[in-house]
Amino acid sequence: MNCTIIPTQDKIVKTIDALKNNGFDVWFVQNTLEAEEVFFEEIFNSLVPKVISWGDSLTLHATKILEKIKLMPEIKVINTFHEGLSWREQIENRKKALHCDLFLTGTNAITEKGQLINLDMIGNRVAGIAFGPRKVVILVGVNKIVEGLDDAMTRIKSHAAPLNAKRHPELVVPCQKDGKCIDCNSPKRLCNIWTITEKSYPVGRITIVLINQSLGY
Repeated sequence: MNCTIIPTQDKIVKTIDALKNNGFDVWFVQNTLEAEEVFFEEIFNSLVPKVISWGDSLTLHATKILEKIKLMPEIKVINTFHEGLSWREQIENRKKALHCDLFLTGTNAITEKGQLINLDMIGNRVAGIAFGPRKVVILVGVNKIVEGLDDAMTRIKSHAAPLNAKRHPELVVPCQKDGKCIDCNSPKRLCNIWTITEKSYPVGRITIVLINQSLGY
C-alpha cells in the first residue's frame, strides 16, 4: 500500500461529501498555509475559545497554529507534552484537556464513507475526539484517505504505527527495528486503543480541515 499517494479528485470529493453527510464540518484547503488561515479566520474567530489543548499530530505541527496560540495571552493552553512536566503531570493535564473549549489533533485515516479511524497508545487523543471538548478540529492530509475500514486498519498498522514508534526510541518496541507490526506484547506498546468515529455528535462538533497535500504518517 502506497501511503503517501494523493487520491484522485473524485475520491476527495466523495470523501468530503460523506464526511458532511456524517455531520462533520469540512474545509478543503490546498496547503498548510491555507489551513492556518482558515483556522484563525473562520473556525477560531467564530468559536472564541478560552481554553485549548491538543493531541499529538505531525500534521497539526506542520501548520503554525499551535505556535501562534501559545503566544495569545488571553488563551489558557493545557500543555500535555512539555518536557518540564513529569509523566504524572502530563497524564493529569491530558485529563484536564477533556474539559477544554477547543481540542486540536489529527487522524490516522479517513475512509471514503466518511469515517475517522484512529489507534492510540494511552487514549487521550481518541478520548478528546470522542467526548469532552466543546469543539474538535482535525487537520489531515489527503494521503490519509482510504477506501474502507480494512484499508484504514492496514494502513495504520503497517505504515503509520511503525513510523510513529521510531519517533519515540525511548519506548523500545519491535516495530522500530524493521518497520513491521508483529502484534507485540511490549510494555510500551503504542497500539492499544482503536476508535471508529462514524459521525460527529452533536452535528458540527468535529471540524475536518482536509489539506490537499501528503502530510504526517
